[in-house]
Amino acid sequence: MSAPLASGTVHFEGGQMYDAIIVGARCAGSPTAMLLARQGFKVLLVDRATFPSDTISTHILWPHGAEILARWGVLGTLAATGAPPICRQMTFDVGPFALRGSIPDANDGRGGFCPRRTVLDSLLANAAAEAGVEVWEGFTVDELSVTDGIVVGVRGHGRDGRQMQEHARMVIGADGVNSSVARAVRAPEYDVRPVAACGYYSYFSGVRQDDIELYVRDHHAFGGAPTNDGLHLVMVNWPAKNFPSVRANIEGHVWRALESAPDFAARVRAGCREEKWYGTAGVPGYFRKPYGKGWALVGDASYNRDPITAQGISDAFIEAEMLATVLSAAWSGAGTLEGGLAAHEAARNERVRPMYEFTSQLAALEPPPPEMLALFNALHGNQDATNAFLSAITGAIPLSDFMSAENLGRIMAAAKAEEFHG
Repeated sequence: MSAPLASGTVHFEGGQMYDAIIVGARCAGSPTAMLLARQGFKVLLVDRATFPSDTISTHILWPHGAEILARWGVLGTLAATGAPPICRQMTFDVGPFALRGSIPDANDGRGGFCPRRTVLDSLLANAAAEAGVEVWEGFTVDELSVTDGIVVGVRGHGRDGRQMQEHARMVIGADGVNSSVARAVRAPEYDVRPVAACGYYSYFSGVRQDDIELYVRDHHAFGGAPTNDGLHLVMVNWPAKNFPSVRANIEGHVWRALESAPDFAARVRAGCREEKWYGTAGVPGYFRKPYGKGWALVGDASYNRDPITAQGISDAFIEAEMLATVLSAAWSGAGTLEGGLAAHEAARNERVRPMYEFTSQLAALEPPPPEMLALFNALHGNQDATNAFLSAITGAIPLSDFMSAENLGRIMAAAKAEEFHG
């Protein structure tokens, strides 16, 4: 069995034919590789980074994402890293009051996690290697190999500059928003949304906090969650147009935002920031056509939404399963590749569309419309409905089901009845 190479080590054996070469070994690439290898396919997984290494991230693995890790037999490994579980009693504070509840609809109510990416990505790359994937760290793809309009492999180089060329019947881009694979094949984009929110985050020790807390205010949002090594992630978002001024005085803008929740601010102030502030000017929302002749995309390379709803990691896991299932079926003769990939794109779009729209609205960080304020008030004091709302906005249950006119009508009617009897 192959294993991730030690940092700084390069050893490549060229000239092989793979079923899949996957570019990008983080939350989308490693699971896709692992799942294909478990089906007996020959997979090469490459990444320009070496592991462990960090990347800008929301960190949040919602309970439905944790449930997928459990299905893969990897959740216990993550739990053993010391990252505390979250979403067993989470807080969604809307200003006048906080909605608190659990996510009973995924992972048997055991919650999710907020792992450091140095931990999670290494764990996933190791799981791929243990499944039989050949993993090349520190390898940069320079270009795709194309024959008669069909992608047939990659050309690239290791950290020592040595040039390599490898071939596969499918090259998969799992290399994020700025995917070199998507760019090389000119993957069409559609329903693009402009950058909406920017953000900064860091890690604090000594913060009194047992679970994830999220705070939504007019023109900013923030929150925190316990992560690895006894630290707490603290993150703040503002409208994207504010990024230049925020970057010029990160500390000042962060503390002004946190002071809109005085108790949370006091608990963070009682702690100690252990690392620098990490920030992003924001990313656009988009759908990309996720396949073509000899290529496919997965994770953020395939579809992206503003990070404010923290769907990226869990979505990457879901897409990895979907794509691996399609490829495995086609390569095993159980269906056509073109038909399976077309159905995969349609299923992806149908699944993520409600969350995409909700995220786009939330990321604007505008005051909530009257109907949303009315919903918040109706949820306050209704624990079952609050749990369902938290399950919906984290992705454990379909958001469209919760937001249906019939369901909202029941919630509003129950609130009126409670008010009448109260």
